[in-house]
Amino acid sequence: MLINMKEMLDQADKNGFAVPAFNIGSEAILKGVGESANEKDAPVILAIHPTELEFLGDSFIKTCIEEAQNSRVPMVIHLDHGGKFEEVLRAIRCGFTSVMIDASHLPYEENIAITQKVVSVATPLGVSVEAELGTIGTTGQSYEGGSDDIIYTNPEQAKDFIEKTGIDTLAVAIGTAHGIYPKDKKPELKLDLLKTIRDTVNIPLVLHGGSSNPDKEIAESVKIGISKINISSDIKFAFYKKCREVLAENPGWIEPNAIYPPCIKAMREVVEFKMNLFGDIGKASLYR
Repeated sequence: MLINMKEMLDQADKNGFAVPAFNIGSEAILKGVGESANEKDAPVILAIHPTELEFLGDSFIKTCIEEAQNSRVPMVIHLDHGGKFEEVLRAIRCGFTSVMIDASHLPYEENIAITQKVVSVATPLGVSVEAELGTIGTTGQSYEGGSDDIIYTNPEQAKDFIEKTGIDTLAVAIGTAHGIYPKDKKPELKLDLLKTIRDTVNIPLVLHGGSSNPDKEIAESVKIGISKINISSDIKFAFYKKCREVLAENPGWIEPNAIYPPCIKAMREVVEFKMNLFGDIGKASLYR
């Protein structure tokens, strides 16, 4: 079942769970996420970054669309961190049902202007729009980038931004960072700030940089009102860690159908752990 982000997160917001947005960087990762979603009856968001789309090509989106349409659980195909209007247009033409325009690094009024432009094109086509206020940190290990200095989301500014742009969902900056945290860096979420934002705005909220954060804090953020959590590094780390082990143990192997199944299995353990942590398992029935 292929739906847009507004449809997906309206139910999550009403029923107190968060939908995981897994970055799909290959058909093997797509296969594993799809299998877990259907087996666990869990709604899922297939997130694709512009750099991933550039590598995979537009034809890969047809595969994602077919996966979603043939799935018995709801799926969204989402452009993650679109930084340019042209990237958003490409995604819409490919068949994405949701797009993110990330102009958080621009001055506030410029962020509003480009987001309004995206909304004016996407909304009439039934494509949902996500935007971001504040900055997500970076561990230096992610293609998604981020800022060395985190600027936290201002609740009143968030309210003003939503009213002026008409976006469907907002990514908030409360202390997360993209990538796997090094051992000497301790992530800490400002949950009090999240509570204030949740009390101030009336659309679903998104948490970026959800990999490697303490499970207790992530679970608490869902209780407070986060409806979508982006996960990329954690699942890819599990997949390629296992891949390295398989190739080290079997240096002569060259067939993908021999190499990838154990990698997919290792990744699915992380996928399903996140689904359970976010309260996502079994929620597909809400959409039927």
